[in-house]
Amino acid sequence: MNIIDINNIHGFKIGSTENAEAATGVTVIISEAGATAGVDVRGGGPATRETDLLKPENMVQQINAVVLSGGSAYGLEAASGVMDELEKRNVGFETGFGLVPIVCGASLFDLCVGKSDVRPDKAMGSVAVEKAFQGSFEHGNHGAGTGATVGKYKGPGRMMKSGQGSSAIEVGKLQVGAISAVNALGDIFDEEGTEIAGMLSEDGMSFTPTAEIIMKDMSEQFDVFKGNTTITCIITNAILTKAQCTKLASIAHDGYARAIKPVHSTADGDTIFVMASGEVEVNFDALAVAATDQVQRAIIDGTKKAESAYGLLAYSERKK
Repeated sequence: MNIIDINNIHGFKIGSTENAEAATGVTVIISEAGATAGVDVRGGGPATRETDLLKPENMVQQINAVVLSGGSAYGLEAASGVMDELEKRNVGFETGFGLVPIVCGASLFDLCVGKSDVRPDKAMGSVAVEKAFQGSFEHGNHGAGTGATVGKYKGPGRMMKSGQGSSAIEVGKLQVGAISAVNALGDIFDEEGTEIAGMLSEDGMSFTPTAEIIMKDMSEQFDVFKGNTTITCIITNAILTKAQCTKLASIAHDGYARAIKPVHSTADGDTIFVMASGEVEVNFDALAVAATDQVQRAIIDGTKKAESAYGLLAYSERKK
């Protein structure tokens, strides 16, 4: 098994762009030839686009892009810009009356950081596609992770800065990786189970375990901060059916559960997409193990590569 750059997975182009001042951005994962895809939405407050067509029983068998964006529901507009730009590049589903790029997406809530009246739009989506064709994908405070934060159970005053990350491996001819924008209500833990980011204490000097605070509030009606959601796209060169992609997305949520505590709350919109380019036969269960690991590591990566910004502390500064 070799660790590889996410950009080296065959059949995909990844790009990101952002408005750093407004603290929001877009990340796009493109398959020009079309990728078999699936999705699993676990959070209670999702903002998604074209997820119904990914159900195994529905007609469209392949998609051309997944868009991960900030801006809450407003940010879904970026997918229209992705569609326009892909159409210009002759990428899409042939209807007999023209190409229709099949673009799915999910957005996270970052309106509490930066400028809430500036959100990802068609223009930003178009630029993200251009960046993908240039091979420009950055980690940390970039793309969908620009305004991402974690540890928000008690509101914005005690949260930390997070970002977008990735992780990928190659086993023989099989390649699998994940891109995650980390914007969780809960706290983030590394592979050893050590908390690396989350809700800070009132003095900002230590962590306050979110799960423990939630348990103490069990008998109370608490107005939970609703600006959350971790969104992920798994990409692989494996040969998979739509049903297998859907199942893989479901299993890979275990990666969320390993890295985020608590996870899948009613105030999160946690979503995982899967895109498979269809080049390599694979043992599905082995792929599921590998993909779940990559999701966990992508979340950790996005947290560790974030930089302090907008008055918010990040892991990279706190560890010093």
